[in-house]
Amino acid sequence: MKHFFTRKTDENEETGEIEELRNAVLESEMPEQVATIALKEVDRLFKTSPSSAEYTIGINYMDYMLSLPWNKVTDDDLDISRAETILNREHFGLDRIKERILEHLAVRVMKMSDRKRILVVDDEEMTCRNLEHVLEKEGYKVESVSNGSDALGRLDEIPYDLVITDLKMEKVDGMAILERVRKKCISTQVIVITGYATVKNATDAMSKGSYHFLAKPLKLDEVRNTVKKALRTGVSTHDTKSPVLCFAGPPGTGKTSLGMSIARSLKRKFIRISLAGIKDETEIRGHRRSYVGAMAGRIIQGLRRAESSNPVFMLDELDKIGREFKGDPAAALLEVLDPQQNSGFMDHYLDVPYDLSNVMFIATANVTSDIPAPLLDRLEVIHLSGYTMEEKIRIAFDYLIPRAIQDTGLSEVPPRFETESVQKMIKGYTREAGLRNLERNISSICRKIALKIVKSEKENASLTVTPETVEQFLGPEKYFFEVAQAKERSGFATGLALTGAGGEIMFVEATRMAGHNKLILTGSLGDVMKESAQAAMSYLRSHTENFGLPEMIFDGQDVHIHVPAGAIPKDGPSAGLTVAAALISLYTRRPCRRDVAMSGELTLSGRILPVGGIKEKILAAVEAGIKTVIFPGKNQGDLKAVSQEIMEKIEVRTADEITEIIDVILK
Repeated sequence: MKHFFTRKTDENEETGEIEELRNAVLESEMPEQVATIALKEVDRLFKTSPSSAEYTIGINYMDYMLSLPWNKVTDDDLDISRAETILNREHFGLDRIKERILEHLAVRVMKMSDRKRILVVDDEEMTCRNLEHVLEKEGYKVESVSNGSDALGRLDEIPYDLVITDLKMEKVDGMAILERVRKKCISTQVIVITGYATVKNATDAMSKGSYHFLAKPLKLDEVRNTVKKALRTGVSTHDTKSPVLCFAGPPGTGKTSLGMSIARSLKRKFIRISLAGIKDETEIRGHRRSYVGAMAGRIIQGLRRAESSNPVFMLDELDKIGREFKGDPAAALLEVLDPQQNSGFMDHYLDVPYDLSNVMFIATANVTSDIPAPLLDRLEVIHLSGYTMEEKIRIAFDYLIPRAIQDTGLSEVPPRFETESVQKMIKGYTREAGLRNLERNISSICRKIALKIVKSEKENASLTVTPETVEQFLGPEKYFFEVAQAKERSGFATGLALTGAGGEIMFVEATRMAGHNKLILTGSLGDVMKESAQAAMSYLRSHTENFGLPEMIFDGQDVHIHVPAGAIPKDGPSAGLTVAAALISLYTRRPCRRDVAMSGELTLSGRILPVGGIKEKILAAVEAGIKTVIFPGKNQGDLKAVSQEIMEKIEVRTADEITEIIDVILK
């Protein structure tokens, strides 16, 4: 008897838990389609034994479903001035990127001011007036006509978000209007109203694409709710999907912090997930709900943490996604980042569509060449090039030094950094396009000053950081920029390359020796650079008359081309011109100018083909002390992206043929 009573109590508790779940689903803000599936899951749980694994899986699933922010959104702060202030306060430079963000906000402002347009078609004047009055109070822009012919004329001229039409009218009735709308504009919703409500009429209207069928006399609350749902369901012709921005650039240029600033300027939640090293597709789409440990993918997990369905969602390190037999995560991201598909994103764990169209996705990458082409096609890539010396100094004094002083507890006795000391750190202790190592060095100096103050117990001590102090704290300089002052030799040319860390100087050495007409290539070169070297050699051998060389000069000789720093892999289409210059210098015995650097691919006929990364390469040349840079003529347009301040520090020449600039390269 006691056992029976206990089991009865347990059954009551289980029934109560199921009822709580059912009520929670009914009170939640789930979409109607999702709520229907959730209620079916609750009914299945009611019939499942609580001791089974399926019951535990089902309860966990329902808890997860109820915890998601289905229709919870944060209101955007669309104050352009405030957003501009935040971006300028937290980021120096990056004018193009800031302008793009402000453009996005401006579009949202215009969208908010664009009210939904509704057309009311009814031959009863009183019905038109009542609907106009009710819907205009709800904030809609309402127009009305008294017959179907006028309605068809309006539909040809103006795109409406919603049409409310009477069914029975002379000449052109509601069915004709419905058919015209369905043919002309799929995104416009239609609500049919009539005083002759029958099952057949309702069935006909719904089968032809009507959103809803309302019977007269109309109930105002029912009209309001139906209109609101119809406009939410319909995709307005004026709607613009949030762009998927991709910040591409070297490490330390502020890509992640820029995404955080965008979230602050919009007053949205910020979620960041790192995609580096992800190899399993289920990390994005989630696991099938077939075992207790199954879980949703990272996208849905991030939205659950944000408790909002419209956060700023940062996909960090997009170019470092792995691929193996478990699937391709980059392919799974196609649905997430495509504005035409992500309104019904299917996570394997949820197994119901989730609307991601309100999420503002931002991706980051060091290089776009490692991003699969179909995925890259869905991104609006904004390149962040490296900072100039002046920009780094400005950022150091405005952002990095104050932050380091605060983090090391030196606010009471802040050290004073001289401009020359910061300049020395940038030139002698860092070689980067970004600011990460500069920030580390500044923090290191501040920590050493803190230790010095604590050891000497002089709380009121103040220290000025001079260039000598920098060397004392950080040791001897690690990097040297002596390209322009180095000795000029034949067979030695200076090139410009683009790497994941920004622009870099690249040296090419060529020498010849007795042998059997072999071309030796060393320096950890990739296939593209090897082919560039072979093409440069073939060009020189087939155009000896252009350089005053005898045709037999190559007989009985081997040529060795070497790119120093052999432990570092090198590849890319930028070295053809540099290799050719080194070879021409070698055979003509005219040394290359050390203050001239070049970048471009060379054809067998001597044409110079365009390359990428022009701004980054110019920045690297300026820092290295180069006086003249040479680029392909077809890269002339890319020079417009380089600031006038940088262009004044260096001479830039362009050419379509190598013969046009050979006298500039060689002494």
